[in-house]
Amino acid sequence: MVKINENFFALKESYLFSTTARKIREYQAAHPDKPVIKMGIGDVTKPLTAPVVAALEKASREQGDARTFHGYGDEQGCGFLQQAIVAYYRETAGVELKQNEIFISDGAKSDVANFTDLFSDDNVILIPDPVYPVYMDSNVMRGRKITLIDGNEGNGFLPMPYEGLEGDIVYLCSPNNPTGAVYSREQLKTWVDFANANGMIILFDSAYEAFVGDKELPRSIYEVEGAKKCAVEFCSLSKTAGFTGTRCGYTVVPEDIVIGGRSLNKMWLRRQTTKYNGTAYIVQRGAEAVFTPEGMATCRANIEYYKENARIMADALTELGIWFTGGVNSPYIWLKCGMDSWEFFDMLLNEIQVAGTPGSGFGKCGEGYFRLTAFNTHENTAEAMARLKKLLKK
Repeated sequence: MVKINENFFALKESYLFSTTARKIREYQAAHPDKPVIKMGIGDVTKPLTAPVVAALEKASREQGDARTFHGYGDEQGCGFLQQAIVAYYRETAGVELKQNEIFISDGAKSDVANFTDLFSDDNVILIPDPVYPVYMDSNVMRGRKITLIDGNEGNGFLPMPYEGLEGDIVYLCSPNNPTGAVYSREQLKTWVDFANANGMIILFDSAYEAFVGDKELPRSIYEVEGAKKCAVEFCSLSKTAGFTGTRCGYTVVPEDIVIGGRSLNKMWLRRQTTKYNGTAYIVQRGAEAVFTPEGMATCRANIEYYKENARIMADALTELGIWFTGGVNSPYIWLKCGMDSWEFFDMLLNEIQVAGTPGSGFGKCGEGYFRLTAFNTHENTAEAMARLKKLLKK
C-alpha cells in the first residue's frame, strides 16, 4: 500500500501569503468600490527595464531561427551568465568566484528549499524567528529537528550564536525578510567563525543584497574571511531586476566546502543534473543584460524608486512614534503594531483598505509586529501612509 509523507501534516494549514491573498480577495469582492492598496507580498510593480526587454526580444528571435536556435543547455547555467555574475561579485563586493561555483536557477526560493536534498534528515536545523516561511516549511516536510533562534527588539532582529547553541545547518538572511535588518561584517564574521569551529553549514539568503547602499554593510557573506569554507549563498533577480514574473536566480556553492570528504559543489551539480533541466535560454539572456553597465543603471534606478517608498513609510512611522526596523538598506519595514498582528491586518484592511503581512505569520517572535513592503507606486505608498497616520492618530 502506498504511504504518504506524514510530515506534510505538521505544516500550517495554509501558506502565509495564500491566507492574506484570500482575505484580500474576500474583502474586495464584498467591497468592489474600495480598492485595496497592497503592501504585503514582495512583488514588484516597476516593469522590466529596456536593456532586459531588448535582450529577451533578441533571444526570442534567435529561438525562431534554425541558425541560432538553442535547445537543452547546461543544467548549471549558460557560461555567459555565470561569467557576468563572477564579474558582478568582483565589482560590487570585491569577491572572487569561479564560474563553476555559480548555478543558475529559476529563483532563490526553489534553490533554498531544494538544497536540503544534499543533507541527511538527522541534521539539526537552526532557523531565526521570525523567518521567511520556506526555510521552516521545507525542513518540516523532511521531518527534521528544528531549533529556533529568537529575533527581537533587543538584538535588532539579528540573532547571533550563543554559548550552548548546537546545530548542523543554519539559515541566515540579510537584508532580512521579513524584518529588513542587515547584518554587519563583524556579526557575519561571528557566525562564520562559529560555523567553521563547529562543523556547520550556513545557508545564506542574499536575495535583497542590491538594496544595501551603506558601503560599511556586506552584500555577500563571502566578503567575510572563512565564509567560502562553510557558506552557500542564494540570490535572486526578482527584486534586483524585477524578475518576479520572469524567474531567474543563482546559487553560489564554493569548491572549498567539503563535508566528510565530499564536495558540496559536486553534490549540488549532481542533484541539478538529475532533477533540473536548466533555466530557459531566453531568460538567461535577459538576466545577462541586467549585469551590463546600462542594465545595472536602469535596474538601480528602479531600486532607488522602491527605496524612496521605504523612506516615505519610515518617515510616517517616525512621525507616529512607532518602533520599526528596515526601510534603509531593505525594501521591507517591520513595525511594532502593539496588538495581535492578524487583528492589525484586519483593521488596516477593513478601516483604510491597506494590506500588509502579519508578523506572526513569520513565527512566534513576529507576534505584535507587522511587515510592509516598498514594492508599490509612490502615489499608492504616500496614500497608504496618509491613511495610516489618520487612522492611528485617532
